[in-house]
Amino acid sequence: MKMPKQRLKSGFSLAMRMILTTMLPLAIWANEPLGLCQTVPPADLAPPETTADNTLSDASIAAGWLRLFDGESLFGFKAESKVDWKVVDNAVTATDGDVGLLRTTSQFSDFHLSLEYRVDRGTNSGVFLRTSPKPKNVSADCFEVNIAPSDNPFATGGIVGRQKATISVAENSGDWQRMRIVCSGDSVKVWINGKLVNDHQSGNPGRGFIGLQFNRGSIGFKNVFLKPLGLAPMFNRRNLDGWDDSQKGASSFEVTKGGDLKMTSGRGQLESKQLLGDFVLQASCRTNAEGLNSGIFFRSIPGDFTNGYESQIQNQIRAGDPTQPVDCGTGGIFRRQNARRVNAQDMKWFTKTIVAVGPHVSVWVNGLQVTDWTDKRKPDANPRRGLRLEAGSIILQGHDPTTDILFGRIDACELSPRR
Repeated sequence: MKMPKQRLKSGFSLAMRMILTTMLPLAIWANEPLGLCQTVPPADLAPPETTADNTLSDASIAAGWLRLFDGESLFGFKAESKVDWKVVDNAVTATDGDVGLLRTTSQFSDFHLSLEYRVDRGTNSGVFLRTSPKPKNVSADCFEVNIAPSDNPFATGGIVGRQKATISVAENSGDWQRMRIVCSGDSVKVWINGKLVNDHQSGNPGRGFIGLQFNRGSIGFKNVFLKPLGLAPMFNRRNLDGWDDSQKGASSFEVTKGGDLKMTSGRGQLESKQLLGDFVLQASCRTNAEGLNSGIFFRSIPGDFTNGYESQIQNQIRAGDPTQPVDCGTGGIFRRQNARRVNAQDMKWFTKTIVAVGPHVSVWVNGLQVTDWTDKRKPDANPRRGLRLEAGSIILQGHDPTTDILFGRIDACELSPRR
């Protein structure tokens, strides 16, 4: 978020200057429209908390952190070259193959990325940000944060073709090292083992994938976490401003004293006035009884009744097996793809993240990616019949008379187009 350049009149007191300096950015942040925010709040610069390798703490999950790598599989990734990528001892590893990326299937714009890497002496690798699947020019198509020996023109921490690291990083030793990166607008900041080694300001290729590179030598990655940045509240936690309840039907909506949106009773919907096309949305939810059914609809046809893609809310499982969801499962795309695992429980708060870019949709529940789906149907204005790319409303579903669900925060932002 770029602040307007304004000159304070000389008659302003020092106290008034201090008030404007401290309070004005906070006020603007609180009322920021959905979009890309250029100022990163201090809380978003804090690293994620882990309870074990590739596992986030409850507090980090609630704060919006996602596991890009689940520690067991390459779900949510796609290899763009022939490389022996595999999971060994809870890490993504590669030792041989053609130069190329193992990249996410989901795209992001502004984010905080945290990961650990381990390389042998002489290894050349890197972490690609906002990248195309096969970038041709790393100086324009993406940001490449290099992992390379000191004799490389862009040694570890350097942004290839753009800016060298300002602090030298120790030679590759075979030990695990932590890298953190914050991408926000034109800014890319890189920390290695807690030290800020690069602060680059220029060029923004727009949204893109996260890529782990194999170039030369043995490489391993683990604890690959990402927190989307720039999200703004769709629900102000005071009232239903910004939402349309004209089709509430038998549903009842109220804002509790604690600032949660409570939805009860029969079939109906609450529809956002804000329309989203390519976006990231994060919501905290809680079902208040066992076996309840609801959903978050997106790219919905404005004014139609629950006519959009539906990210299911249904926490029941079969025979105690979370990989066997009942009725699609929380995070699944209803009637399109079941959740691969039910990662939430009834009567407990959970966090859901939806990322939709073009025909691709991914969903995380409590930080675990449970859905990775591409709509391959022919384009159609009606998402029940085919691929809908047009921006649409967000709809919260009142499913039936047993509906009793709470929504806490509902935050979202549009993703910037590629440039």
